[in-house]
Amino acid sequence: MPLEALVLLIPALLFALSFHEFAHAWMANRLGDSTAARMGRLSLNPFDHLDPMGTIMILFVGFGWAKPVPVNASNLRHPRPDMMKIAFAGPASNLLLSFLAGLAIRFLNGSSIFSDTIFIFLLYFAHINTALAVFNMLPIPPLDGSQIFSGIMIRRNPELVMKMQQYGPQVLFGLILIGVLTNVSILWMIMGPFVNFFMSIFAGIAL
Repeated sequence: MPLEALVLLIPALLFALSFHEFAHAWMANRLGDSTAARMGRLSLNPFDHLDPMGTIMILFVGFGWAKPVPVNASNLRHPRPDMMKIAFAGPASNLLLSFLAGLAIRFLNGSSIFSDTIFIFLLYFAHINTALAVFNMLPIPPLDGSQIFSGIMIRRNPELVMKMQQYGPQVLFGLILIGVLTNVSILWMIMGPFVNFFMSIFAGIAL
């Protein structure tokens, strides 16, 4: 990746990841669990959230993670639905950022303050946030979508939920590894249409 692209990509990525984890911590605190807040995770400081290996994976593989926000479900007023809300807060926050970047692209494009550098940064920012939101909504542990999926399915099919919790991380790692080794990303085949859909709606551009 060219150095110029990395200079724009890294700050966009750091803020997207930090805001995602901040949103989890904020929602947990709002719903009654201050565990993350007491551990300093109710913060937009990237150093409070970043996992070094997860960040490297995002930069070079396209998929990765930050440090999970700790949540004590026993402190929540309604544990199962509240855990689903906390899980959804992360992807929702990234979609919000993507939406705001898309608005800037649509309404500032062509103005005197809208340089090529700003345009490219906003495009990266919108794309990164959209991809993070879609990726984290996949119903595969340990992604946020698995918490939402489990909350919906636990009463209907607890065996399926247990199997997903047990084997989900291996499945996710296997899908990422296949993409790295074969240059054919099954994950992106699933995610790509959704990412392009939101990018088209928010920014009018699909990469």
